[in-house]
Amino acid sequence: MKLLRRKKGPSLDSRLTALLEAVELADGRLPAEAVAAARGVTERAGVRRRLSVEHTVAALAGATGSGKSSLFNTLAGDELSAVGVTRPTTATAQAALWDGEGAGPLLDWLEVPRRHSASSADLSGLVLLDLPDHDSIRLAHRLEVDRLVELVDLLVWVLDPQKYADAAVHERYLRPLAGHQDVMVVVLNQIDRLPEAAVARCLDDLRRLLDEDGLTGVPVVGVSARTGAGLVELRALLAKRVSERRSWSARLAADVVTAADHLTLASATAPAQQDGSEAGTGSGGAEPVRVADGRGAELVRVADGPGTGRLDRPLTAALSKAAGVPLVVEAVRKGHRHRAVVATGWPVTRWIRRFRPDPLRRLRVGLAAGSSEGEVVGHTSLPAASVVQRAQVETAIRDVGEGAAADLPGAWGAAVRRAARSREAELADAVDRAVGRTSLRETRRPRWWRAVNVLQWLLFASMVAGGGWLGALLAMDYLRLPQPPLPTAGELPWPTVLLAGGALAGVLVALLSRLAAWLGGRRRARRAAKALHEAIGQVGQEYVLGPVAEELTRYDRFAEVIEVARA
Repeated sequence: MKLLRRKKGPSLDSRLTALLEAVELADGRLPAEAVAAARGVTERAGVRRRLSVEHTVAALAGATGSGKSSLFNTLAGDELSAVGVTRPTTATAQAALWDGEGAGPLLDWLEVPRRHSASSADLSGLVLLDLPDHDSIRLAHRLEVDRLVELVDLLVWVLDPQKYADAAVHERYLRPLAGHQDVMVVVLNQIDRLPEAAVARCLDDLRRLLDEDGLTGVPVVGVSARTGAGLVELRALLAKRVSERRSWSARLAADVVTAADHLTLASATAPAQQDGSEAGTGSGGAEPVRVADGRGAELVRVADGPGTGRLDRPLTAALSKAAGVPLVVEAVRKGHRHRAVVATGWPVTRWIRRFRPDPLRRLRVGLAAGSSEGEVVGHTSLPAASVVQRAQVETAIRDVGEGAAADLPGAWGAAVRRAARSREAELADAVDRAVGRTSLRETRRPRWWRAVNVLQWLLFASMVAGGGWLGALLAMDYLRLPQPPLPTAGELPWPTVLLAGGALAGVLVALLSRLAAWLGGRRRARRAAKALHEAIGQVGQEYVLGPVAEELTRYDRFAEVIEVARA
């Protein structure tokens, strides 16, 4: 029979490493208090693991008059802590040590200077602390309790029949420590003051209150430090916890889970933006961080193929309008025709075209004046975006942030929206450079222009030759010189054919070239529009979608490591 092996969860080291990574990822995104608290957990864990793991630090905590010091003395077997009617009696924490060799650095870290050796030998490895009253009238006492409650391995809450239901201890300590039930014991002290029948009812009521606090698994022991009732059970419970040598790791594990839960809760909170407006509709409840789905990587690839939402299309369209792409496309079309006339027009009239400015040069799109082909212009002379166009760009950027942050908890959604606008100030220059760089491809001269240019000059040369020939014949006739034989092409003499044919052929070639240039201009305009949209789309990817994708990837990783920390 094949046995199924139970899958083990991540180790404490793995969970601490995951929590530390979550802290680094959340820094600057989540509230500073939650991040600092989680970072403090990792720092405390690092210190505690380096100190003695052979000792278990248990703390007796309770309210004024609960009998902590009496119980402390009884367990230690000696009058170590002063007991009196004046309150508060315990001013600073003190420790009783069972086989305390090697526990010095641990107590130094806990900042407990008063240390005593316990006389009994049944709790070897225990370091028992007697804390000040958590409800002391002195602030320093309450702060000392709060500090040590965060550090000790095992918490023993000492309650009394009169104040065991006090809201102060339940709301301030027990309920917030619901995740620490594995390292907590609740003692109902002074049961000797109750009738025997009332003890069970009191313990049942205390159990009910603890269940309401979320501490369903916490042991509840009724004791009397004066009569010794219940002390055997309490000692056995403490001895078991000490002998297991795992309270310190269980405490750290509970701290990690609590810190991860607090980060999750902080993630669900939507912080206000710098302008005071709400950063989104993020949930205000403690919804769990969603499972990572790789949306960051998908958003990076969105321009290369179909993607969910196609967040780049409205952004590219708005940036293209603001950058004057329609104006550039029209300039590419007209500029191609302009250069075609200059290159392939009838030489007699083409020089007139040179006095007209090239539409692309006028916009400083293409080659700089006097530069060699391939040199990039720094900035174009395109008109600045209008107020409406700038508003459309801002709306498109905001829509990108809102669309990408739609499924995220509040704080992370706000971080994604901030990322979408993080490089907004650089967009105008980046788009302008992209327009100038991309349109260079559309200024290259087709090869047929050179061939047509050569043909035009040949036709022009034939026209000049025919005109010269006719001029020479006129001059000879004027001087009454004998006329040489005149060759003919059919009925027409060759000088006339060369003059008229060269002129007519040149004009016809120019017209055909202009028609070809008109068609070529439309084709180049379409290519320019496509290339410009692609280039501007890349700018949108780099300056808007890229930061958003990085933030989404950061969140996805945060969700992964939070799940490891909370495992």
